[in-house]
Amino acid sequence: MDKRGPTAQALPPAGEPKGERPYASGPLRGLTPNVLRLGVVSFFADVSSEMLYPLTPIFLTAVLGAPMAVVGFIEGLAEATASLLKAVSGRLSDRTGRRRPYVLAGYWLSAAAKPLIGLAAGWPTVLGARVADRFGKGLRGSARDALLADSVGPDTVGRAFGWHRAMDTLGAVLGPLAALTLVWLTGNNLRLIFLLAFVPGALGAAAVWLVRERRRPPTSATEALPALFELPADFRRYLLAWGVFSAANSSDVFLLLRARALGYGTTGVILLYAFYNLVYAAASPWLGGLSDRLGRRRILVAGLGIFAVVYAGFAVATHDWQLWPLFAVYGLYTAATDGVGKALAVDLVPPSVRAGAIGLLGTLTGLAALGASSVAGLLWSGVGPWAAFGYGAVGALAGAILLARVPVR
Repeated sequence: MDKRGPTAQALPPAGEPKGERPYASGPLRGLTPNVLRLGVVSFFADVSSEMLYPLTPIFLTAVLGAPMAVVGFIEGLAEATASLLKAVSGRLSDRTGRRRPYVLAGYWLSAAAKPLIGLAAGWPTVLGARVADRFGKGLRGSARDALLADSVGPDTVGRAFGWHRAMDTLGAVLGPLAALTLVWLTGNNLRLIFLLAFVPGALGAAAVWLVRERRRPPTSATEALPALFELPADFRRYLLAWGVFSAANSSDVFLLLRARALGYGTTGVILLYAFYNLVYAAASPWLGGLSDRLGRRRILVAGLGIFAVVYAGFAVATHDWQLWPLFAVYGLYTAATDGVGKALAVDLVPPSVRAGAIGLLGTLTGLAALGASSVAGLLWSGVGPWAAFGYGAVGALAGAILLARVPVR
């Protein structure tokens, strides 16, 4: 049955921390309170981050006078930092047998970095703050996702990731809306908004203290994330398939730029982005649970097919109203792939290396996406927007074909 990977049977029958009993009924059946605690942590952290996502480029250019090349450099270096650190922090988490210290340190570092942007007198300070923020993300992400998988049994890993992504993404819905409200209330005082973003970030970091962790013995340096050729062959095939897709999956900034080109102002772009995240949040628990029943691979292949259709739609769109259904369907793609992709990584490796495996997947995805954004930018400028989106659609189809050949059961 196309359900879990070849090492899934090696997982313990119940992964929840000591004293954490799964809910017996209702929409949370099979999940533990720890899943909800981690969701609350991510919710507040994402409110903080997404408050600033649409405002940071404006602050850099309009307030600090930085050129667009500097904006691209800052964001590229920040995201590269997060991507590179995920595999390293995941390996450290596996080796030490601990998850929560990395989660706690990562969320506090990100929370503390955000008000520094509001205090900046020049773009180098923003660069340091953004790198520190993404360093925190890279430090916590792999350990948090492994802790999430540790908190449930193997038959509900997909639902756990789905619910976590829903709560996280709900923060991505409210964050931009909070930013719009604060822009109006503060008279466009961007520095004050950056300072206020510390509050939800600190609430999320503080909530980590409520998260419970099942202690496990440390693993040896060779056992925790062995060399790539020593990892299970099915996991390596999965990395190859996902890497091909990621090499064509450019930043969502290009979707927002397409909206601007079709006539949307700043408020309209933010509302479109919030709408996309709302669909993503609503669909994540359902699609995560569906992957537990039908198999991760089926859901992921379908998700990449949706991506190809949506990017083809962005390539040929000519009217502003067409973007609302496209952004909605794009939310379904993300819901079908984000948490489910991590759940499949958990399925395909032994429990002793799951944080490192998730981190390696994140590093590969992030670095490939940086290259994809560069290619898309060149195609957009040299050929036209349709070429950038066509490149993404073709990459998604190629990734789907490779992913369909990954042997899982």
